[in-house]
Amino acid sequence: QVQLVESGGGLVQTGGSLRLSCAASGRTFSTNAMGWFRQVPGQERDFVAAINWSGDRTFYADSVKGRFTISRDNAKNTVYLQMNSLKPEDTAIYYCAADRFTRRYYAIKPGVGDFGSWGQGTQVTVSS
Repeated sequence: QVQLVESGGGLVQTGGSLRLSCAASGRTFSTNAMGWFRQVPGQERDFVAAINWSGDRTFYADSVKGRFTISRDNAKNTVYLQMNSLKPEDTAIYYCAADRFTRRYYAIKPGVGDFGSWGQGTQVTVSS
């Protein structure tokens, strides 16, 4: 199992940028697809972005496409979420997640149920 710790959240004005990091421990990080999700209290956890274990394919929610970029550095056991042109509606707790299975290659966008390891979350607040 992969243990995950997010960092990089904070308060930013509309139009600003943040970069979230997710540090992973565990032998299988480099062979796990990784994802970012976000959740507003009282609402469901929503998909934001995902990247295959090989790093050659990424997926994004329509609401963040063109503004957010997911990437990974397997040598550092870290996955990133670069968030640009932030909007107040991006305000949420952001969670990093690792695929339940190793070496599973996604051809379509994965869902919440595909991920089995989760971080504790990091708060992102965008002020208007």
